[in-house]
Amino acid sequence: MKYALLIYGSDAEWESRSEEERAAIYKEYFAISELPGTYGGAELAAADSATTVRVRNGDTLSTDGPFAETKEVLGGFYLFEADNLDDAIAVAARIPAAAYGSVEVRPLVEH
Repeated sequence: MKYALLIYGSDAEWESRSEEERAAIYKEYFAISELPGTYGGAELAAADSATTVRVRNGDTLSTDGPFAETKEVLGGFYLFEADNLDDAIAVAARIPAAAYGSVEVRPLVEH
């Protein structure tokens, strides 16, 4: 089964980290990207760089920033293939943001 491991965290929490802490965290992210089963992923730019798009009554509306004000924002993702949900959860638990934010494990729909 293929899963998206959606990484949620706080931009402010990340900014509060020292350069050494950030380097150690990035090292773990890179290690996860090399695991068997990981076949894609990316870090996303800060939430305040986002644009939200909606179409209502045929009109395209765009708004600066994410849709909702929230303490945790989507910061990145991995695409991961595992034999079962438990294996995907074990990898999600290794993602550094799981210690201060959250990681959503969501199965991909394959057509």
